[in-house]
Amino acid sequence: MFTGIIETLGKVRQVKKEGRNVHLTVEADFTDELKIDQSVAHNGVCLTVVAINNKSYTVTAIDETLLKSNIGDLSLGSLVNLERCLQAGQRLDGHVVQGHVDQKGVCNKIEELDGSWKYWFTYQPSAGMLTVTKGSICVNGVSLTVVDSIKNQFSIALIPYTYEHTNFKNLSINDSVNLEFDIIGKYVARLMEFNQTP
Repeated sequence: MFTGIIETLGKVRQVKKEGRNVHLTVEADFTDELKIDQSVAHNGVCLTVVAINNKSYTVTAIDETLLKSNIGDLSLGSLVNLERCLQAGQRLDGHVVQGHVDQKGVCNKIEELDGSWKYWFTYQPSAGMLTVTKGSICVNGVSLTVVDSIKNQFSIALIPYTYEHTNFKNLSINDSVNLEFDIIGKYVARLMEFNQTP
């Protein structure tokens, strides 16, 4: 489980394709604290550490992950939002994030607001994949609060700290992002679906 509070930015040092899988080697300042089999969220995608070499480690993304996320878009030098899993007893500063991306969204508008930034995203609405004003959303692994919520679109606002310490600063219009919708909302939608079934 994760919180959506990004620990650091990693840099992709190698991308290796093997069949329908992609092996990513990432350099990060916490690599010396990692161990094999540990879970790390990469732009919000939970991936397992399979190798460690000096300041870099390697994870593998399979076909299902590549279809539902922007992990396959990463290339040499890409910056990646990184978060290690939550330790028991720690404060939950963001919201409950599973590291299971629901779908890709697209950035369709960026507004500079004299000290903050407002980003708009479009997505494919379906059961459980919805936003509500002031609700939680995870975008590229970052726990954020929804500002505007309309059909198949939502906006979020960034403070300067988040802008500088995540890969949002490199995000452009038409870029894809990983979206994980609030788990509580998904369960409620699923329960309602069951209750409507005769």
